[in-house]
Amino acid sequence: MNININKIVPISEANQNFSKVARLVDKAGEVYIFKNNKPKYRLIDIENDTAIEMSDNEKIDFVAARILKKYRRAFEELAK
Repeated sequence: MNININKIVPISEANQNFSKVARLVDKAGEVYIFKNNKPKYRLIDIENDTAIEMSDNEKIDFVAARILKKYRRAFEELAK
């Protein structure tokens, strides 16, 4: 297995600063989290990963959930 060293994150860093790791995934598409100096986990951007297949309905649900989360306050105000 060949892993780009720029995509390696120690598990302690992933635990302490997950938002930084998530930004790295946004930039690189994936990150490998090492535990005891060995690759243990692979964190991916699920939207851009071709290995995960979703039906059209699942994609709609995924996007709808993201929109609802992002604009929750606005929807709550509109519901009043």
